Amino acid sequence: MGHSAAMLADAVHSLSDFATDIIVIVFVRISSKPEDEGHDYGHGKYETLATAIIGLILLFVGFGIFWNGALSIYHFLQGDSLQEPGMLALIAALVSIIFKEALYHYTIFEGKKLNSQAVMANAWHHRSDTLSSIGTALGIGGAILLGSHWRVLDPIAAVIVSFFIMKVAVRMLIPCVEELLEKSLPAEVENKIQEVILSFPGVSSPHHLRTRRIGSYYAIEVHVRMDGKIRLEVAHSTATAIENKLKELFGKNTLVNIHVEPVKEDDEGTEGSCFNCKS
Repeated sequence: MGHSAAMLADAVHSLSDFATDIIVIVFVRISSKPEDEGHDYGHGKYETLATAIIGLILLFVGFGIFWNGALSIYHFLQGDSLQEPGMLALIAALVSIIFKEALYHYTIFEGKKLNSQAVMANAWHHRSDTLSSIGTALGIGGAILLGSHWRVLDPIAAVIVSFFIMKVAVRMLIPCVEELLEKSLPAEVENKIQEVILSFPGVSSPHHLRTRRIGSYYAIEVHVRMDGKIRLEVAHSTATAIENKLKELFGKNTLVNIHVEPVKEDDEGTEGSCFNCKS
């Protein structure tokens, strides 16, 4: 109704927001299910999948906005006239900015509270919507106020906004791909894990440390050494204490697998020297 290519692109972006909201609702509900016979490590990767789907949708939407805007610019440069956007489109863009930014702040707050990648990814979708509406408002306002020679600002705004959208999409997709490829947790997290392990008396040489992320929680596997002469009950109690401490630090859903080995003779006097040791 406002004769604005940028506003139409913004509307398509908002429609993709609705679709991704549905995806988040469905997949986060699935990812919160506990482990079952077919999913020994739980359903956390469903949340990763949801984040990846949102990222792909954003990427395609961003490219579609770019393509349509670029075509309009090309036709304008070839001498075709562009229709002047109406004031209705400008008002709609300004109203969209207010509501989308409010939605972003609410969603990012809930995402942090739930420690949910998918919810926070969806919040950034709302933020990209805000950026889209700001660019749209600037383009429409310029096209209306500066005259017919500047109507090209409308599709130019759409193209600029598309790059913001695609940047957000790539930023979301990279960690998803890393998680699906079983990338280890950051070095600072692994260092903290080893600090916790070595804080327990009688525990030494953490090695074969393997870490990964499963949705919103961590999975940790590690071998440690204890005195081979202590009772099995004591070794088990210490390993359980380490597990509980790691869960306290990284979340109750953290999966921890600790393998206990007897201290080797050549390890005596070198306890705790295996920081960042994975083998």
